[in-house]
Amino acid sequence: MAAYTRVIQRSAVITLAVAIVMVAISASVSGVKGVIGSLIGIGVVTVFFGISVVVVGRAMKISPQAMMIAALGSYLVKFVALAALMIWLEKSTAFSGKLLGLTAIVCILAWCISQVITSMKLKVPYVEPEH
Repeated sequence: MAAYTRVIQRSAVITLAVAIVMVAISASVSGVKGVIGSLIGIGVVTVFFGISVVVVGRAMKISPQAMMIAALGSYLVKFVALAALMIWLEKSTAFSGKLLGLTAIVCILAWCISQVITSMKLKVPYVEPEH
């Protein structure tokens, strides 16, 4: 559990730094609409990864099988919710949809890559040793 917490913390810090850079890039490219789009993208990524952290963290306390079921179940729910959200936001002209998408993709990649690298450095076991 402590290793999982470290992975999440480091990934959050790295993703926050990337998000700040993306807001600055979006502001320079498209002004206020770019910033709004970028902030919406960051919000979506934050909420969706936050849901995963909470759900998987609670299921981890139960069993590895519950953790996998929770991870897959939350992924499916988030996928459907993301599709619905993007359809709902599609027609809006209050922000840059392209910068929303770009920011979300860059933050997702930063989160995933930082989790992989941190996990590799921490050598977190992926199999529970038998006692």
